[in-house]
Amino acid sequence: MKSKLVILSLMLAGAVMTVNAQTKEKYVNEKASDNIFVSVTGGISMTNSGKSEGKFGSPAPHITVSVGKWITPVWAVRAQGGLWRTNFDTFWSKGTYAENGDMLGSDNSYHKNVGQLRLDAMFNISNAIWGYNPDRLFNLSVFAGPGLTIAKGNGSFDVVNNSTNTAWSKVQSGDNNVGAYVNGSVGLQGKFNVNKYWDIDVEARGELASSYLGYLSSSRTVGGLYFGVGATYTFGGKKFVPYTSKVDIDALNAEINKYRSELEQAQTDLASAKNAAANVEPEVREVVKEVQVAGPRAIFFKIGSARLDDYGKVNIKLAAKILKENPDKKYKVAGYADKATGSASWNQKLSEKRAQVVYDALIAEGVDKDQLELVGFGGTENMFGKNFLNRVVILE
Repeated sequence: MKSKLVILSLMLAGAVMTVNAQTKEKYVNEKASDNIFVSVTGGISMTNSGKSEGKFGSPAPHITVSVGKWITPVWAVRAQGGLWRTNFDTFWSKGTYAENGDMLGSDNSYHKNVGQLRLDAMFNISNAIWGYNPDRLFNLSVFAGPGLTIAKGNGSFDVVNNSTNTAWSKVQSGDNNVGAYVNGSVGLQGKFNVNKYWDIDVEARGELASSYLGYLSSSRTVGGLYFGVGATYTFGGKKFVPYTSKVDIDALNAEINKYRSELEQAQTDLASAKNAAANVEPEVREVVKEVQVAGPRAIFFKIGSARLDDYGKVNIKLAAKILKENPDKKYKVAGYADKATGSASWNQKLSEKRAQVVYDALIAEGVDKDQLELVGFGGTENMFGKNFLNRVVILE
């Protein structure tokens, strides 16, 4: 009952911290290969056979190797494999028993070599409460998950008479076969940040597994405690990017200001041409100066999105004004996506959706559809020096 209350309390705490984390700035992986890690941990294990009056066997060494990925700064998954030497004490031994079942012999100690396979879900409590901070010295995480214990089980037993008719002995009757036994565990991990690539880890885990002790114990389960220290290496370095920084706001503002400057210069040239024409004598041959009018050409999008933000809507209105003032000019509405993120088919559909959104917005502003040609180019290598600048629709 106590274990159930502990588990429910952890789940409730995790839910509360997750809700709290929603109010903080979101961080994401820029690429699928980001924040993949490998860990090696060594330490001691202690095993309880379930019939030892609360006693654990003597500490024994263990080592684990883990491979995983932080999906967000709060959530991660990892697969873990390990080797243990388990020591355990049991009164339910191969001793001698009286006719009434009382044991006449003494308790016994045993050891086994055991392998473990686990799949853990990890929850970073520090990032959930205080927000993501890549420079934080220490992070505390809770983890839990199912697994398999690989061990050579002890067979069943028979009770035989010792010919005295007053005592019996328990002898093995089954084979010692290697088997896989289901387990479940929960634990805490403290992680000390060394640099962008390395962490020092301290872990504690409690585990409960189906019994692999056979006739050595009458219990159906085996308990274990594990304590270890190790290191984690993150491939490419630990890195998350803010969700809002997927579109560089400064780059957008610079692009808008550039086109506004070009528009102002074009309007000045046009006014000068009109003044010059007005001062020309009627008999003089009329000179027409064609002015190339520039307008906003780039509308950026957030990662995985085809939704216009406020900056995009400003660009649309400015572009529509120029297009309507030059009805003889035709423009290509060209959609793009970031090749570094997502599959080719997904990026093709996303680029077409982005182009369609801009096309529809221009039509809604009164632009003649005959001026526009719609096309999606899918995922492309970065055209402007940064991958996120490829999430764009360009009026060409």
